[in-house]
Amino acid sequence: MLVRMNEDAFWALIDELSRRTGDLDERTEWLRTELLRRLAAESVEFQVRLDDACEVAGTRALWRAANRIESGACTDDGFHYFTLWLVGQGRKVYDSVVADPDALADAPGIRALVGRHRDEWDDDEWPEWEGLDYVAQDAYDELTGQEDDHGEEFDDAVDERAEELADELQGDFEGEQGGFEGEWEEGGEARGSRPEGVAIPRLTALFPLGTSGS
Repeated sequence: MLVRMNEDAFWALIDELSRRTGDLDERTEWLRTELLRRLAAESVEFQVRLDDACEVAGTRALWRAANRIESGACTDDGFHYFTLWLVGQGRKVYDSVVADPDALADAPGIRALVGRHRDEWDDDEWPEWEGLDYVAQDAYDELTGQEDDHGEEFDDAVDERAEELADELQGDFEGEQGGFEGEWEEGGEARGSRPEGVAIPRLTALFPLGTSGS
């Protein structure tokens, strides 16, 4: 029987990652080593769970918060890296920030930036974690000997597993509701359902316009 990494197992691994010391590269390497100890299918599952967590966090409300922290300089790619960083802070921080983006004001990594110009932020201090998006593919390629296929097999496996999970979620929803009519959106009401105009008074106070930008 194929063992899959469920949501709780994913977050347990992320929580352990969030407690690791060292810079982002060292912590990313620790995660890669952990995935290398598991079946290749678990790297696929990890990426599916990571993609889903980032998508749920990818609201306009949270973008406004990230953009405030970065003084209007948060690009589309930068925001994706920001959601990866948020996931990497662990489940408790992630859940609190997704529910209320202003809760970023309590995150130690954000508070460390207060009152400092962006030019003074070290690379590891930026609330972005691009490398987290590649670690599962690196582990999968090494486990399967597919280092030369540019991630094609991994991407196909991730897409296939994401579709399976979407079908499972839809089936569960239909079973609970006695049938569902209308267009199904993967992830149900959680995706895109949060209000977009959420106020961020604490972040606004911590990062007044012009204090961290040029």
